[in-house]
Amino acid sequence: MYFAALLARTEDGWEASDTELDDVETLSDLADLAREASPDEDTVLVLIEQEDGWFGVVRVDGEEDPRIYVSDAAAAARSSYGEILLTDELLGREPGDDGADLDALDLDGTEDGEDEADDDGDAAAGSAEAVPHGPVGDAQILEDLGVTEKELRTLTEDALTEIAEALGASEVLETVR
Repeated sequence: MYFAALLARTEDGWEASDTELDDVETLSDLADLAREASPDEDTVLVLIEQEDGWFGVVRVDGEEDPRIYVSDAAAAARSSYGEILLTDELLGREPGDDGADLDALDLDGTEDGEDEADDDGDAAAGSAEAVPHGPVGDAQILEDLGVTEKELRTLTEDALTEIAEALGASEVLETVR
């Protein structure tokens, strides 16, 4: 089960809203959704969790590029929402490098076939290995808001609740949970 919420920092504190990610296909879409939640270009946090699996934090400050932290990249890679956060840059890959080797594909229309299955299997294994087990991203994403890198890396089951408590936003987060 997934939960996603937006926390927007305002002059009066944090405002929370639950959010549907069904129409979000890319990190850019997610950043745009976050920016819409704060017309004054204040800090907006997108909090996403899969129960007992992983959590992610995306921080959008105005028009700056979003900053991302994912608690377990391998677990998130098996999730459609996690795939949105796991950009090539975050994983240290060249853009568009999905582990596929174009030389291994039979693009000339002939039926070599037998070697293709082996090559495709190797490409898939290489792609899976490219996603590390454990945290990826900017572990200092919440440092200036009161959650240290060490604290963030040790969060597990109730991570979003603990983050909201540290921000002083637990009550507003609970209203949308």
